[in-house]
Amino acid sequence: MTQRRPASIVASFPAHARLFVLDTNVLMHDPTSLFRFEEHDIYIPMATLEELDHNKKGVSEVARNARQASRYLDELLSRTELGIEEGLALEEHGDKRATGRLFLQTEAINGDLPAGLASAKADNQVIGVVKHLQERHPKRQVILVSKDINMRIKARALGLAAEDYFNDKVLEDTDLLYTGSLALQRDFWDKHGRDMESWQQSGHTYYRVRGPSCSAFLVNQFVYLEDDKPFYALVKETGGKTAILETLKDYTHQRHNVWGVVARNREQNFALNVLMNPAIDFVTLLGQAGTGKTLLTLAAGLMQTLENKTYTEIIITRVTVPLGEDIGFLPGTEEEKMNPWMGALEDNLDVLNKSDDEAGEWGRAATRDLIRSRIKVKSLNFMRGRTFINKYLIIDEAQNLTPKQMKTLITRAGPGTKVVCLGNVAQIDTPYLTEGSSGLTYVVDRMKGWAHSGHVTLARGERSRLADYAAETL
Repeated sequence: MTQRRPASIVASFPAHARLFVLDTNVLMHDPTSLFRFEEHDIYIPMATLEELDHNKKGVSEVARNARQASRYLDELLSRTELGIEEGLALEEHGDKRATGRLFLQTEAINGDLPAGLASAKADNQVIGVVKHLQERHPKRQVILVSKDINMRIKARALGLAAEDYFNDKVLEDTDLLYTGSLALQRDFWDKHGRDMESWQQSGHTYYRVRGPSCSAFLVNQFVYLEDDKPFYALVKETGGKTAILETLKDYTHQRHNVWGVVARNREQNFALNVLMNPAIDFVTLLGQAGTGKTLLTLAAGLMQTLENKTYTEIIITRVTVPLGEDIGFLPGTEEEKMNPWMGALEDNLDVLNKSDDEAGEWGRAATRDLIRSRIKVKSLNFMRGRTFINKYLIIDEAQNLTPKQMKTLITRAGPGTKVVCLGNVAQIDTPYLTEGSSGLTYVVDRMKGWAHSGHVTLARGERSRLADYAAETL
Protein backbone atom coordinates (compact mmCIF):
# COMPACT_ATOMS: atom_id res chain seq x y z
CA MET A 1 0.00 0.00 0.00
CA THR A 2 1.41 3.40 -0.94
CA GLN A 3 1.47 6.42 1.32
CA ARG A 4 -1.59 8.59 0.66
CA ARG A 5 -2.40 12.19 1.47
CA PRO A 6 -1.13 12.26 5.06
CA ALA A 7 2.43 12.31 3.75
CA SER A 8 1.96 15.50 1.76
CA ILE A 9 -0.25 17.13 4.40
CA VAL A 10 2.19 16.49 7.23
CA ALA A 11 5.14 17.64 5.12
CA SER A 12 3.32 20.85 4.17
CA PHE A 13 3.20 22.15 7.75
CA PRO A 14 5.89 24.58 8.96
CA ALA A 15 9.23 22.93 9.65
CA HIS A 16 9.30 24.27 13.23
CA ALA A 17 6.07 22.36 14.04
CA ARG A 18 7.18 18.95 15.25
CA LEU A 19 5.28 15.70 14.81
CA PHE A 20 4.78 13.86 18.11
CA VAL A 21 3.87 10.16 18.00
CA LEU A 22 1.98 9.28 21.20
CA ASP A 23 2.40 6.00 23.05
CA THR A 24 -0.64 4.53 24.81
CA ASN A 25 0.66 5.14 28.34
CA VAL A 26 0.70 8.91 27.72
CA LEU A 27 -3.05 8.92 26.91
CA MET A 28 -3.81 6.58 29.83
CA HIS A 29 -1.83 8.83 32.17
CA ASP A 30 -3.36 12.10 30.92
CA PRO A 31 -6.23 11.95 28.37
CA THR A 32 -5.96 15.74 27.87
CA SER A 33 -2.44 15.25 26.50
CA LEU A 34 -4.08 15.42 23.06
CA PHE A 35 -4.42 19.18 23.59
CA ARG A 36 -1.08 19.85 25.32
CA PHE A 37 1.32 20.11 22.37
CA GLU A 38 0.49 23.72 21.34
CA GLU A 39 1.39 24.39 17.68
CA HIS A 40 2.84 20.92 17.07
CA ASP A 41 1.08 18.00 15.37
CA ILE A 42 0.18 14.65 16.91
CA TYR A 43 0.18 11.22 15.29
CA ILE A 44 -1.58 8.23 16.87
CA PRO A 45 -0.61 4.77 15.56
CA MET A 46 -3.15 1.97 15.23
CA ALA A 47 -1.29 -0.01 17.93
CA THR A 48 -2.01 2.81 20.40
CA LEU A 49 -5.74 2.64 19.59
CA GLU A 50 -5.67 -1.15 20.02
CA GLU A 51 -4.04 -0.84 23.46
CA LEU A 52 -6.57 1.82 24.49
CA ASP A 53 -9.30 -0.64 23.59
CA HIS A 54 -7.66 -3.44 25.63
CA ASN A 55 -7.36 -1.23 28.73
CA LYS A 56 -10.80 0.43 28.70
CA LYS A 57 -12.55 -2.13 30.93
CA GLY A 58 -12.63 -1.83 34.71
CA VAL A 59 -13.01 0.87 37.35
CA SER A 60 -9.33 1.72 37.81
CA GLU A 61 -7.93 5.18 37.11
CA VAL A 62 -6.10 3.77 34.06
CA ALA A 63 -9.33 2.33 32.62
CA ARG A 64 -11.19 5.61 33.20
CA ASN A 65 -8.43 7.55 31.45
CA ALA A 66 -8.43 5.11 28.52
CA ARG A 67 -12.19 5.61 28.08
CA GLN A 68 -11.84 9.40 28.33
CA ALA A 69 -9.08 9.43 25.69
CA SER A 70 -11.33 7.37 23.39
CA ARG A 71 -14.19 9.85 23.94
CA TYR A 72 -11.95 12.78 22.99
CA LEU A 73 -10.90 10.99 19.80
CA ASP A 74 -14.51 10.12 18.96
CA GLU A 75 -15.56 13.75 19.48
CA LEU A 76 -12.77 15.01 17.23
CA LEU A 77 -13.67 12.52 14.51
CA SER A 78 -17.41 13.19 14.65
CA ARG A 79 -16.98 16.96 14.26
CA THR A 80 -14.44 17.04 11.45
CA GLU A 81 -15.68 18.07 8.02
CA LEU A 82 -12.51 17.09 6.19
CA GLY A 83 -11.26 13.53 5.75
CA ILE A 84 -9.11 11.91 8.41
CA GLU A 85 -6.18 12.11 5.99
CA GLU A 86 -6.28 15.92 6.19
CA GLY A 87 -5.69 15.81 9.95
CA LEU A 88 -8.11 16.88 12.67
CA ALA A 89 -7.85 20.49 13.89
CA LEU A 90 -7.34 20.35 17.67
CA GLU A 91 -7.99 24.06 18.26
CA GLU A 92 -11.69 23.77 17.42
CA HIS A 93 -12.41 21.03 19.95
CA GLY A 94 -10.05 21.53 22.88
CA ASP A 95 -7.67 24.05 24.39
CA LYS A 96 -7.33 27.08 22.09
CA ARG A 97 -3.56 26.93 22.53
CA ALA A 98 -3.52 23.59 20.67
CA THR A 99 -3.20 24.92 17.11
CA GLY A 100 -1.72 21.75 15.60
CA ARG A 101 -3.45 18.82 13.93
CA LEU A 102 -4.13 15.24 14.95
CA PHE A 103 -3.31 12.45 12.47
CA LEU A 104 -4.46 8.84 12.82
CA GLN A 105 -2.77 5.90 11.12
CA THR A 106 -4.98 5.02 8.14
CA GLU A 107 -2.76 2.47 6.39
CA ALA A 108 -0.52 -0.48 7.11
CA ILE A 109 3.03 0.59 7.96
CA ASN A 110 5.85 -1.92 8.03
CA GLY A 111 8.87 -0.11 9.44
CA ASP A 112 12.12 -2.02 8.88
CA LEU A 113 13.12 -2.93 12.44
CA PRO A 114 16.07 -5.11 13.53
CA ALA A 115 15.33 -8.84 13.56
CA GLY A 116 15.63 -8.91 17.38
CA LEU A 117 12.51 -6.75 17.82
CA ALA A 118 9.31 -8.82 17.63
CA SER A 119 6.99 -7.14 15.13
CA ALA A 120 3.88 -8.47 16.91
CA LYS A 121 4.60 -6.47 20.07
CA ALA A 122 2.65 -3.20 20.25
CA ASP A 123 5.65 -1.18 21.50
CA ASN A 124 7.74 -2.28 18.53
CA GLN A 125 4.90 -1.50 16.11
CA VAL A 126 4.81 2.07 17.44
CA ILE A 127 8.61 2.35 17.06
CA GLY A 128 8.19 1.05 13.49
CA VAL A 129 5.67 3.83 12.79
CA VAL A 130 8.07 6.46 14.14
CA LYS A 131 10.89 5.09 11.94
CA HIS A 132 8.63 5.08 8.88
CA LEU A 133 7.45 8.68 9.46
CA GLN A 134 11.02 9.90 9.98
CA GLU A 135 12.11 8.29 6.69
CA ARG A 136 9.15 9.73 4.77
CA HIS A 137 9.63 13.24 6.21
CA PRO A 138 13.39 13.71 6.70
CA LYS A 139 13.05 17.51 6.98
CA ARG A 140 10.61 17.24 9.86
CA GLN A 141 11.37 16.34 13.48
CA VAL A 142 9.41 13.22 14.41
CA ILE A 143 9.46 12.43 18.16
CA LEU A 144 8.12 9.46 20.09
CA VAL A 145 6.46 10.49 23.37
CA SER A 146 6.27 7.68 25.94
CA LYS A 147 6.34 7.27 29.70
CA ASP A 148 7.91 3.83 29.24
CA ILE A 149 11.66 4.23 29.86
CA ASN A 150 12.61 0.98 28.06
CA MET A 151 10.63 1.97 24.98
CA ARG A 152 12.46 5.31 24.85
CA ILE A 153 15.79 3.47 25.18
CA LYS A 154 14.91 1.15 22.27
CA ALA A 155 13.84 4.10 20.09
CA ARG A 156 17.06 6.02 20.81
CA ALA A 157 19.14 2.90 20.13
CA LEU A 158 17.62 2.91 16.64
CA GLY A 159 18.53 6.58 16.16
CA LEU A 160 15.01 7.90 16.72
CA ALA A 161 14.06 10.90 18.88
CA ALA A 162 12.16 9.94 22.06
CA GLU A 163 10.97 11.99 25.03
CA ASP A 164 9.07 11.59 28.26
CA TYR A 165 5.71 13.38 28.59
CA PHE A 166 6.69 16.60 30.33
CA ASN A 167 3.42 18.53 30.41
CA ASP A 168 2.23 16.94 33.66
CA LYS A 169 5.40 17.92 35.48
CA VAL A 170 4.98 20.81 37.90
CA LEU A 171 8.75 21.20 38.33
CA GLU A 172 11.75 19.77 36.54
CA ASP A 173 13.83 19.94 39.70
CA THR A 174 12.11 19.25 43.04
CA ASP A 175 14.89 21.20 44.78
CA LEU A 176 12.96 24.25 43.55
CA LEU A 177 9.76 23.09 45.27
CA TYR A 178 8.25 25.55 47.75
CA THR A 179 9.48 24.68 51.28
CA GLY A 180 7.01 26.84 53.21
CA SER A 181 9.74 28.70 55.10
CA LEU A 182 12.31 31.38 54.34
CA ALA A 183 15.45 32.41 56.22
CA LEU A 184 15.71 36.18 56.66
CA GLN A 185 18.94 38.05 56.02
CA ARG A 186 20.91 39.03 59.14
CA ASP A 187 20.45 42.70 58.28
CA PHE A 188 16.68 42.27 57.78
CA TRP A 189 15.69 44.64 60.59
CA ASP A 190 18.18 47.27 59.42
CA LYS A 191 16.60 47.29 55.96
CA HIS A 192 12.97 46.75 57.00
CA GLY A 193 12.78 48.25 60.52
CA ARG A 194 12.24 51.86 59.42
CA ASP A 195 8.60 52.99 59.85
CA MET A 196 7.78 49.58 61.35
CA GLU A 197 4.47 49.26 63.21
CA SER A 198 3.76 46.65 65.88
CA TRP A 199 0.74 45.70 67.95
CA GLN A 200 -0.65 42.81 69.97
CA GLN A 201 -3.86 40.93 69.31
CA SER A 202 -5.21 37.55 70.53
CA GLY A 203 -1.94 36.59 72.18
CA HIS A 204 0.20 37.28 69.10
CA THR A 205 2.47 40.19 68.25
CA TYR A 206 2.13 41.66 64.76
CA TYR A 207 4.69 43.65 62.77
CA ARG A 208 4.01 45.69 59.66
CA VAL A 209 7.35 45.89 57.84
CA ARG A 210 8.34 47.62 54.61
CA GLY A 211 11.32 46.81 52.40
CA PRO A 212 12.63 44.97 49.34
CA SER A 213 12.28 41.42 50.78
CA CYS A 214 8.53 41.79 51.34
CA SER A 215 7.72 41.40 47.64
CA ALA A 216 9.11 37.82 47.76
CA PHE A 217 6.95 36.77 50.74
CA LEU A 218 3.91 34.51 50.30
CA VAL A 219 0.86 34.44 52.57
CA ASN A 220 1.21 31.76 55.30
CA GLN A 221 4.92 31.39 54.63
CA PHE A 222 7.13 31.04 57.71
CA VAL A 223 10.05 33.44 58.05
CA TYR A 224 12.79 33.08 60.63
CA LEU A 225 16.00 34.68 61.81
CA GLU A 226 18.37 32.54 63.88
CA ASP A 227 20.24 35.00 66.11
CA ASP A 228 20.93 35.59 69.78
CA LYS A 229 17.17 36.17 70.04
CA PRO A 230 15.61 33.88 67.40
CA PHE A 231 12.67 35.36 65.49
CA TYR A 232 9.94 33.09 64.06
CA ALA A 233 6.87 34.51 62.32
CA LEU A 234 4.12 33.76 59.81
CA VAL A 235 3.39 36.07 56.87
CA LYS A 236 -0.25 37.14 57.30
CA GLU A 237 -0.58 39.69 54.51
CA THR A 238 1.51 40.92 51.60
CA GLY A 239 1.12 43.90 49.31
CA GLY A 240 3.89 45.37 47.19
CA LYS A 241 6.84 46.06 49.47
CA THR A 242 4.77 45.81 52.67
CA ALA A 243 4.05 42.69 54.75
CA ILE A 244 2.39 41.88 58.08
CA LEU A 245 4.20 39.27 60.19
CA GLU A 246 2.57 37.35 63.05
CA THR A 247 4.70 35.79 65.81
CA LEU A 248 4.24 32.06 66.38
CA LYS A 249 3.05 30.07 69.33
CA ASP A 250 6.03 28.24 70.87
CA TYR A 251 5.15 24.54 70.69
CA THR A 252 8.68 23.58 71.74
CA HIS A 253 7.70 24.44 75.34
CA GLN A 254 6.01 21.77 77.45
CA ARG A 255 3.21 24.13 78.56
CA HIS A 256 2.03 24.31 74.92
CA ASN A 257 2.23 20.55 74.31
CA VAL A 258 -0.23 19.07 71.83
CA TRP A 259 -1.63 15.78 73.23
CA GLY A 260 1.66 15.34 75.11
CA VAL A 261 3.80 16.10 72.05
CA VAL A 262 6.21 19.05 71.85
CA ALA A 263 8.09 20.25 68.77
CA ARG A 264 11.72 19.12 68.74
CA ASN A 265 12.97 21.48 66.03
CA ARG A 266 12.10 24.64 64.14
CA GLU A 267 10.19 22.94 61.29
CA GLN A 268 8.10 20.85 63.69
CA ASN A 269 7.14 24.06 65.48
CA PHE A 270 6.08 25.54 62.13
CA ALA A 271 4.06 22.38 61.37
CA LEU A 272 2.16 22.49 64.68
CA ASN A 273 1.36 26.17 64.12
CA VAL A 274 -0.42 25.42 60.81
CA LEU A 275 -1.98 22.16 62.05
CA MET A 276 -3.48 23.87 65.11
CA ASN A 277 -4.64 26.97 63.23
CA PRO A 278 -8.42 26.70 62.59
CA ALA A 279 -8.22 29.34 59.83
CA ILE A 280 -6.04 27.03 57.70
CA ASP A 281 -8.14 24.42 55.89
CA PHE A 282 -5.42 22.69 53.86
CA VAL A 283 -1.98 21.60 55.09
CA THR A 284 0.81 19.75 53.27
CA LEU A 285 3.75 18.25 55.17
CA LEU A 286 6.74 16.89 53.27
CA GLY A 287 9.73 15.16 54.76
CA GLN A 288 11.79 12.01 54.94
CA ALA A 289 10.92 9.06 57.17
CA GLY A 290 11.21 9.90 60.85
CA THR A 291 10.69 13.66 60.61
CA GLY A 292 7.43 13.42 62.58
CA LYS A 293 4.80 14.07 59.88
CA THR A 294 2.27 11.47 61.06
CA LEU A 295 2.87 11.94 64.80
CA LEU A 296 2.41 15.72 64.70
CA THR A 297 -0.66 15.45 62.46
CA LEU A 298 -2.33 12.84 64.68
CA ALA A 299 -1.53 14.73 67.87
CA ALA A 300 -3.03 17.93 66.44
CA GLY A 301 -6.05 15.99 65.16
CA LEU A 302 -6.73 14.35 68.55
CA MET A 303 -6.33 17.66 70.38
CA GLN A 304 -8.80 19.44 68.11
CA THR A 305 -11.25 16.52 67.97
CA LEU A 306 -11.35 15.33 71.59
CA GLU A 307 -10.28 18.43 73.56
CA ASN A 308 -11.28 21.48 71.50
CA LYS A 309 -14.24 19.80 69.71
CA THR A 310 -13.36 21.65 66.49
CA TYR A 311 -13.86 18.48 64.42
CA THR A 312 -16.20 15.55 65.00
CA GLU A 313 -13.81 12.77 63.93
CA ILE A 314 -10.50 11.97 62.24
CA ILE A 315 -10.57 10.20 58.86
CA ILE A 316 -7.35 8.60 57.61
CA THR A 317 -6.77 7.26 54.11
CA ARG A 318 -3.77 6.31 52.02
CA VAL A 319 -2.79 4.81 48.67
CA THR A 320 -2.46 1.03 48.97
CA VAL A 321 0.71 0.43 46.94
CA PRO A 322 2.67 -2.56 48.34
CA LEU A 323 6.43 -2.28 48.92
CA GLY A 324 7.11 -5.91 47.95
CA GLU A 325 4.99 -8.74 46.54
CA ASP A 326 1.23 -8.37 47.08
CA ILE A 327 -0.06 -10.74 49.79
CA GLY A 328 -3.42 -11.19 48.06
CA PHE A 329 -6.97 -10.38 49.11
CA LEU A 330 -7.61 -9.39 52.72
CA PRO A 331 -10.67 -10.51 54.70
CA GLY A 332 -13.17 -8.35 56.55
CA THR A 333 -14.86 -4.98 56.23
CA GLU A 334 -13.42 -1.91 54.52
CA GLU A 335 -11.77 -0.79 57.77
CA GLU A 336 -10.37 -4.26 58.50
CA LYS A 337 -8.92 -4.52 54.99
CA MET A 338 -7.20 -1.14 55.45
CA ASN A 339 -5.71 -1.97 58.87
CA PRO A 340 -2.59 -3.78 57.52
CA TRP A 341 -1.78 -0.60 55.57
CA MET A 342 -2.07 1.51 58.70
CA GLY A 343 0.97 0.30 60.63
CA ALA A 344 2.22 3.90 60.87
CA LEU A 345 -1.08 4.91 62.50
CA GLU A 346 -0.80 2.14 65.11
CA ASP A 347 2.82 3.01 65.92
CA ASN A 348 2.03 6.69 66.42
CA LEU A 349 -1.10 5.99 68.49
CA ASP A 350 1.03 3.88 70.82
CA VAL A 351 3.42 6.81 71.28
CA LEU A 352 0.58 9.27 71.89
CA ASN A 353 -1.17 6.94 74.32
CA LYS A 354 1.96 6.44 76.43
CA SER A 355 2.58 10.18 76.73
CA ASP A 356 0.12 10.44 79.65
CA ASP A 357 2.08 8.92 82.54
CA GLU A 358 -0.39 10.03 85.22
CA ALA A 359 -3.38 8.20 83.77
CA GLY A 360 -2.26 4.70 84.75
CA GLU A 361 -3.04 1.49 82.88
CA TRP A 362 -6.84 1.77 83.21
CA GLY A 363 -6.83 5.41 82.15
CA ARG A 364 -4.69 4.66 79.10
CA ALA A 365 -6.99 1.78 78.09
CA ALA A 366 -10.03 4.07 78.35
CA THR A 367 -8.23 6.75 76.33
CA ARG A 368 -7.28 4.16 73.69
CA ASP A 369 -10.93 3.12 73.29
CA LEU A 370 -12.04 6.76 73.07
CA ILE A 371 -9.44 7.49 70.41
CA ARG A 372 -10.46 4.39 68.43
CA SER A 373 -14.08 5.57 68.37
CA ARG A 374 -13.07 8.91 66.83
CA ILE A 375 -10.66 7.62 64.15
CA LYS A 376 -12.02 6.10 60.94
CA VAL A 377 -9.80 4.41 58.37
CA LYS A 378 -11.19 4.68 54.82
CA SER A 379 -10.16 3.37 51.43
CA LEU A 380 -9.53 5.74 48.52
CA ASN A 381 -11.67 3.48 46.31
CA PHE A 382 -14.89 4.68 47.97
CA MET A 383 -14.16 8.41 48.19
CA ARG A 384 -15.83 9.53 44.97
CA GLY A 385 -19.10 11.39 45.60
CA ARG A 386 -18.62 11.74 49.37
CA THR A 387 -18.70 15.00 51.35
CA PHE A 388 -16.96 15.31 54.72
CA ILE A 389 -18.38 17.92 57.11
CA ASN A 390 -16.42 19.04 60.23
CA LYS A 391 -13.88 16.26 59.74
CA TYR A 392 -10.08 16.15 60.11
CA LEU A 393 -9.02 14.30 56.92
CA ILE A 394 -5.48 12.89 56.77
CA ILE A 395 -4.17 11.67 53.39
CA ASP A 396 -1.04 9.60 54.07
CA GLU A 397 1.56 8.60 51.43
CA ALA A 398 0.12 11.34 49.21
CA GLN A 399 3.16 11.26 46.90
CA ASN A 400 1.63 8.18 45.19
CA LEU A 401 -1.45 10.12 44.04
CA THR A 402 -1.80 11.67 40.59
CA PRO A 403 -2.88 15.34 40.36
CA LYS A 404 -6.35 14.19 39.25
CA GLN A 405 -6.73 11.81 42.22
CA MET A 406 -5.53 14.54 44.56
CA LYS A 407 -8.17 16.92 43.21
CA THR A 408 -10.87 14.25 43.66
CA LEU A 409 -9.89 13.78 47.31
CA ILE A 410 -9.49 17.44 48.30
CA THR A 411 -12.82 18.39 46.74
CA ARG A 412 -14.53 15.96 49.17
CA ALA A 413 -14.02 18.57 51.91
CA GLY A 414 -17.26 20.17 53.11
CA PRO A 415 -17.77 23.04 55.59
CA GLY A 416 -15.47 22.96 58.63
CA THR A 417 -13.20 20.20 57.29
CA LYS A 418 -9.41 20.35 57.42
CA VAL A 419 -7.35 18.30 54.92
CA VAL A 420 -3.77 17.31 55.76
CA CYS A 421 -1.57 15.68 53.07
CA LEU A 422 1.55 13.83 54.19
CA GLY A 423 4.29 12.37 52.02
CA ASN A 424 7.84 12.09 50.83
CA VAL A 425 8.35 12.72 47.11
CA ALA A 426 11.55 10.66 47.21
CA GLN A 427 9.48 7.50 47.92
CA ILE A 428 7.12 7.21 44.95
CA ASP A 429 5.91 3.63 44.31
CA THR A 430 3.37 4.30 41.53
CA PRO A 431 4.40 3.59 37.90
CA TYR A 432 4.65 6.64 35.60
CA LEU A 433 4.73 9.11 38.51
CA THR A 434 7.91 11.06 39.20
CA GLU A 435 8.88 13.65 41.79
CA GLY A 436 7.96 16.38 39.33
CA SER A 437 4.56 14.96 38.33
CA SER A 438 3.31 13.64 41.70
CA GLY A 439 -0.03 14.96 42.92
CA LEU A 440 1.67 16.02 46.17
CA THR A 441 4.16 18.23 44.28
CA TYR A 442 1.23 19.57 42.24
CA VAL A 443 -0.85 20.70 45.25
CA VAL A 444 2.15 22.18 47.10
CA ASP A 445 2.93 24.34 44.05
CA ARG A 446 -0.69 25.29 43.24
CA MET A 447 -1.90 26.02 46.79
CA LYS A 448 1.06 28.11 47.97
CA GLY A 449 0.16 31.66 48.87
CA TRP A 450 -3.56 30.92 49.46
CA ALA A 451 -4.81 32.49 52.71
CA HIS A 452 -6.23 29.18 54.00
CA SER A 453 -3.42 26.76 53.16
CA GLY A 454 -0.07 26.06 54.79
CA HIS A 455 2.98 24.01 53.87
CA VAL A 456 6.07 22.88 55.77
CA THR A 457 8.99 20.77 54.58
CA LEU A 458 10.33 18.93 57.63
CA ALA A 459 14.09 18.65 57.45
CA ARG A 460 15.42 16.82 60.49
CA GLY A 461 14.71 13.24 61.49
CA GLU A 462 13.69 12.81 65.13
CA ARG A 463 13.12 9.06 65.22
CA SER A 464 16.39 7.75 66.72
CA ARG A 465 20.15 8.10 66.28
CA LEU A 466 20.14 4.78 64.37
CA ALA A 467 17.41 5.94 61.94
CA ASP A 468 19.12 9.30 61.41
CA TYR A 469 22.50 7.70 60.71
CA ALA A 470 20.95 5.12 58.36
CA ALA A 471 19.08 7.84 56.43
CA GLU A 472 22.32 9.74 55.88
CA THR A 473 24.72 6.89 55.09
CA LEU A 474 22.73 4.05 53.46
